[in-house]
Amino acid sequence: MNPIVSIVGRPNVGKSTLFNRIAGAPIAIVEDLPGTTRDRIFADVRVLDNEITLIDTGGLEPLPGSEMSRKIKKQVEAAIAESDFIIFVVDVRDGLIAADKEISDNLRKLGKPVVLAVNKAETEKLRGSCSEFYQLGLGDPLPISAHHGKGINELIEALVKQLPPPTEAVEDSGKPKLAIVGRPNVGKSLLLNAIVGADRSIVDATAGTTRDATDTMVRYKDKDIVLIDTAGIRKRGKTGRGLEYYGLVRSLRAINRCDVALLVMDASEFIAAQDTHIAGYIKEACKGIVLIINKWDLADADSQDDYVALVDKRMKFIAHAPILFVSAITGLGVKNVLPIALEAWSERQKLLPDGVIDRLIKDAVAAHAPPPKGTKRLLVFRAYQGSSNPPSFTFLVNDPQLVHFSYERYLENRLRQTFGFSGTSLKLVFKKASKKGGKSGGKIP
Repeated sequence: MNPIVSIVGRPNVGKSTLFNRIAGAPIAIVEDLPGTTRDRIFADVRVLDNEITLIDTGGLEPLPGSEMSRKIKKQVEAAIAESDFIIFVVDVRDGLIAADKEISDNLRKLGKPVVLAVNKAETEKLRGSCSEFYQLGLGDPLPISAHHGKGINELIEALVKQLPPPTEAVEDSGKPKLAIVGRPNVGKSLLLNAIVGADRSIVDATAGTTRDATDTMVRYKDKDIVLIDTAGIRKRGKTGRGLEYYGLVRSLRAINRCDVALLVMDASEFIAAQDTHIAGYIKEACKGIVLIINKWDLADADSQDDYVALVDKRMKFIAHAPILFVSAITGLGVKNVLPIALEAWSERQKLLPDGVIDRLIKDAVAAHAPPPKGTKRLLVFRAYQGSSNPPSFTFLVNDPQLVHFSYERYLENRLRQTFGFSGTSLKLVFKKASKKGGKSGGKIP
C-alpha cells in the first residue's frame, strides 16, 4: 500500500504550490490569501520509483480563532496522525516565528519522519537565511522554491530516503479482496451483513457509523474471500471532523489494497457527483469495479433501463463495470454480488500469450492508424502483456509523447472486444523502443 505523505504548515507558506509541483498538475487551488485550501486534496504520485499518496492540508494555526480555523486544525491533526511521513513547510521570508516552533514541538512528540522545507528561498541571500530554522530541531532545513521549482529534487530525495517500505498483506495474497466503498449512509455495512448473513458490522441510520476499514473472511464455493467494509468517502469540504477524515484515508487505503471495489450507490439519489469521483479513483488505481445500486426496493422497478443509461452517460470511463440492483434490507439481488465480483476478479487474472497480443494490436493499428501530431505519427513496434491483476499491457513505440488519450482508449477497447476483461481496469504502458523498430522515426513524408 502507498505510504501517506502529508504536507503541513501555517497558512500561506506555499503548501498547495508545493503539492502541485510534486504531483505535476495544478490540482490544489492556489491563491495569495491565507486559508484558501480548506480541505485535503489527494494524489497518487510516483517519486523516484516509489508510489506515495500525497495529501495537501489546510493551514495549521496552533491557536485558531474562528470556527473554520478550528475545523481545519482538527482535519490537519487527523492527517498528521494517519500519515506515514510529514513535509513541514515554513516561509523563509517570514523567518522563524512562534507558530512554527509550536507546530514543530507537536511534530516531534509524534515521532514521525519529518522533512523541513523552507519555501520561497529563490535567491542566494534567502537560502543563507535558512540556517535559523535549525532551531526547530527537525534536522537539516531544505531551501526550496515551490513556485520556481528550485530544490524540489533534493526535497524528493530526502523524502524517499525516509519512506517506510511498502506493506503487503502476504497472508491474503491468494485470496480475492473485495472492498465495499461509497459515500456515507448508502448501506455499505448493511450490504456486508446481507452478504455474510450475520451482523458483522455496526449498522446505524446515522451517516458515518463505520469509522475503520474492517476485514471479514467469507467462504464461497470453496474459495476464501476477504470483504473490506469501509467508512464512507465524503465530498471534499464536507469532512469536517477528524474522525471522518480518518475514515476517508482508510477508504483510500482499502481501495489501494483490494482487487475489486464494490461501489455502493443510493438508488433514491440516482448518481451523485461524489459517486463519479470515487469511481474515478478506483479506475486510476487500476482496480476491478462492480456498481451496486442499493435501496432498489425504494425505486421504481421499471426504471432500470433509465438508470443504466444514466450510468453510461455519467460514468462512460468505466463502461466495463457490471451494474447490480440490490436491496441490502430485503435481500433483493444480494445473492448476485459475490458471483459477479468474483467474475471481475477472475478477469484480472488473465495472462495472454505475447504473440496473440502483438498480432491484435498490429491489426488494430493497420485498421485505424494513429492521428498525426504535427509532422510526426505514432508507430507501434511491439505489444505484449506484462502482468496480470491488474492486466497490464506494454506498447513499444517510437515516441510515447505521441500517444493521444483517444487512441489509447481505442486500443483498450480493441483489447476488451477481443478478450473481455469485464469488470476490471486495464493498465496501458507506452515505452520508447530502440531505433531498430522503424527507420523513419514516425515522421510523415
